[in-house]
Amino acid sequence: MATPLRVTGAWVQLLTHWLDDQQLPAPELRVLLDSRAPADLVPMPLWQSMLEQAVAMAPSRSLAALQIGAQIKPRHVGVLGYLLLACHDLAQGMAAYQRYERLFYGDDLVQVSLGTNEVSLAWPAEASTGELADTVAIAALLCLLQRLLATPLRPRRVSFAFVAPAEAGAYASFFGCPVTFSAVVTRVDFPIEMMALRLPRSDPGVQQLLHRQAQALLLALPDSDAFARALQHCMLRLLPEGTLSLNRVAAELHLSVRSLQRRLEARGESWSGMVDGVRQQLAQQYLADSALLLSDVALLLGFSEQSAFNRAFRRWTGDTPARVRRRLLLHS
Repeated sequence: MATPLRVTGAWVQLLTHWLDDQQLPAPELRVLLDSRAPADLVPMPLWQSMLEQAVAMAPSRSLAALQIGAQIKPRHVGVLGYLLLACHDLAQGMAAYQRYERLFYGDDLVQVSLGTNEVSLAWPAEASTGELADTVAIAALLCLLQRLLATPLRPRRVSFAFVAPAEAGAYASFFGCPVTFSAVVTRVDFPIEMMALRLPRSDPGVQQLLHRQAQALLLALPDSDAFARALQHCMLRLLPEGTLSLNRVAAELHLSVRSLQRRLEARGESWSGMVDGVRQQLAQQYLADSALLLSDVALLLGFSEQSAFNRAFRRWTGDTPARVRRRLLLHS
């Protein structure tokens, strides 16, 4: 059975920024958008419905969808957007997207192929999310790459799986290349030389830390219920920021502190036990990675000082992070 596609609360805020840009009040739609925290998982049918409500207010349906995608900033894609920002070049960035796409859609869909003269990103037609959502996604992809590169970017061609809309000409004008419809895949083809373009904000240290965070988020995707997933995602996102607290998580999940505590108690959990459990699980994963310094591990787990991490780790395991790392690396 195919995994139901979804997007994130951070992604749907593209609509909020478009409404602001167009100076559209849209009170009912804004209430719905504001009810989604960045870490929330938004089912694809709800996202499609939001888009339908938005473009109904615009004179041009196709142009509105393209404009919504053009609002993209790294924050709309969460940790994946910031990871792309820290990559060395476009080839590395596309590899990161392929590796972590599941954080965005809930499934691995993109197929990257290299030819002699071009590189292609393709999504199967059966995974199409419809005219509006597909348009927003591909427009956002191209605009995000342009922002990351700080240079004009033109693909060789763009193909969509949906039938040609009435305003098909708006697509060729927006992408600056031939655009086809009713294709067997949704696809973007780039000149191969673009893969070597340097990303101006590349930061290897930040990139390494974001890779670890993305890997941790992948581990938390799973077959757990919606509340558990939302809680895990929120905790994993806030840990490296050093802002993880009961009040902050309750606010992110749109719950009162007492409601969150009651839900944890119903599962036989406590807040402190949850934080310790997440940190201990991640610590084992991070310590097994020789590329991370112990100070990096402490930072990723949200400790202000390595000494605080050492004390917590000894409380969890009765041992020190350094000794556990030596054993893990010895048996790896």
